[in-house]
Amino acid sequence: MSRLLKWGSGALLALAGLIAQPANAADDTIRFGYSELLSGAFAQVGDQGIKTIQTVIDGINAKGGVLGKKIVLVPMDNKGQAGEAIINLQKMVDEGIQIVFNCGPSNVGSALIGAVDKNNARNKDNRVLYINCGALAPELTNEQCSFWHFRFSMHAGQQAEIMIRALPKKITKVYLLNQDYIFGQSAQRDMKKYLALLRPDVQVVGEEMIPLGKIKDFSSYVAKVKASGAEALLTGNWGQDLSLLVKAGMDAGLPVEYHTMLGHLAGSPTAIGPGGNNRVHSVLSMHENVGLEINNKELDAWIQEFRKKFDFDFIFGDRRTAVEMTVAAIAKAGSTDPFKVAMALEGITITDAAGQPATMRKDDHQIILTYYGSRFTKDVKYDSEKTGLGWKTETVVKPGDLDATHSCKMKRPAS
Repeated sequence: MSRLLKWGSGALLALAGLIAQPANAADDTIRFGYSELLSGAFAQVGDQGIKTIQTVIDGINAKGGVLGKKIVLVPMDNKGQAGEAIINLQKMVDEGIQIVFNCGPSNVGSALIGAVDKNNARNKDNRVLYINCGALAPELTNEQCSFWHFRFSMHAGQQAEIMIRALPKKITKVYLLNQDYIFGQSAQRDMKKYLALLRPDVQVVGEEMIPLGKIKDFSSYVAKVKASGAEALLTGNWGQDLSLLVKAGMDAGLPVEYHTMLGHLAGSPTAIGPGGNNRVHSVLSMHENVGLEINNKELDAWIQEFRKKFDFDFIFGDRRTAVEMTVAAIAKAGSTDPFKVAMALEGITITDAAGQPATMRKDDHQIILTYYGSRFTKDVKYDSEKTGLGWKTETVVKPGDLDATHSCKMKRPAS
């Protein structure tokens, strides 16, 4: 078992005790609340995410912080449950925390949008801003869009479009398998949408929805995919639902390519193993070989330092952008007041780690940034999870390349 998996609730509480600050320290620091899935079946993903964000904050603090203050990250475990996330949010409100990060899942993100809206409507003197760095359901910036919510990852529909754009021409038969909750339902729907629009030559030979985090043995699903004659399996699964699926496929010798949205997340590269060489694809906001691919020496040096600190790879470019753009907005606003920071975030553009523009779209608070359709291969310098295989860019999708439609009708407060 890796040391990441051993990082249990006791250590989490100890970390929270070390970095959380009492309310009377608020004048000396700027606290970012962080509600994350840090226990249970998907804890490894949350653990890597929180350490990535802390690393970005450490870099900002080393340069003086923002507004002359250091940033402190205050983590709370939401266990992947909406109810726990709302309890966490109330604790943060009570402690006077004004900026709250959450990186998924989408059921939690949806609940937080509603809870933040209610708090801010009722409690104007103690409002909070929700920074979403991983809840991907399109509905969150469409039907449920909120002035107080900003998403820093491309949503499931956008990622489905990237996936289909990167689908090799040789693939003509696909099987769709996704998790049966708001994100997985959106992923399945949008995969079919963009297949019809961009690849009408491709036949969907089967589709399946699975309960989130409940399946321990994927052999029956693998058998269905094999019997369908599919040449590729398209999935938005993440965490153990992806790791166990891919491992079962590899163990059974399933002769397909795996096209994923989140095949790079914790544990999945290990589950894929050597048998996945040139057969597994993922959609990433960043991977460790990008700096070398584009000859960005500053990014490559940052990657090397990251690899010295951790036994997992840097894959969360969107989370780095979330922190850096939020800090840029605080500096622009000259304040941490949620309304002022929100106004500063609308339409702001910064340069991401790879030197590409990242813009927060004003109309729906959906970030637009460069993504990389990538292949898992041994033909790279930096491997993932010590597998000997890492991510290599196949398709670069830049801002403006994707479907820009949305249904958000933003309601903005007067102040």
